[in-house]
This record gives sequence, structure tokens and C-alpha cells, in this order.
Amino acid sequence: MTTLNLTVRVKPGSRKGPLVVSTMPADAESVSGAAAVSSRLAEPEVTVYLQERAVDGAANDALIRVLATHYGVARSAVSIIRGHAARVKQVRVVS
Repeated sequence: MTTLNLTVRVKPGSRKGPLVVSTMPADAESVSGAAAVSSRLAEPEVTVYLQERAVDGAANDALIRVLATHYGVARSAVSIIRGHAARVKQVRVVS
């Protein structure tokens, strides 16, 4: 069982959605030594564009659905750990 913890920036109400954009941080390549050990620097930056608005949890439901499809797992394998009411969220994907 593999667990992936992500920091996700959500853009609700976007005309681009649903779209997942994943990039590596620019400073992750140039860091060496003890700082490179930090898993935070090695995590990809994920931005998710959603058509749903942030009303009554619709954007959170859509985020779980889109990430589950993107990573090829069941919706029950994706959970929001932190940031239910924020645009920057901590998300766990278990596969």
C-alpha cells in the first residue's frame, strides 16, 4: 500500500476545469545536503482547476472525484486531511 500526501491548490469556479496540473518545485533541484532530505521539497506542486463553486462542499467533492480519476484509484482512497475551507489543502491518496 502506497500513501501519497499532496499539497493541492484548488481553483474553484474555473472555466478550465476539471484539470490537474502537477509541477516540480524549482528549488528542489538546486537543494543539497540535509535540506534535500525533506520530503516537502520533493513533493510535486499540484493545482486543480474545478468548474464547481466552493458552495456547500461541492468543490471538495469535485476535488476528490478529479484526483481519484487522475491517480486511478477509488474515491474512497482520496481524503482531504487539512484545509476543508481553504484553497490550499493537504490531501492523502492511498493506492
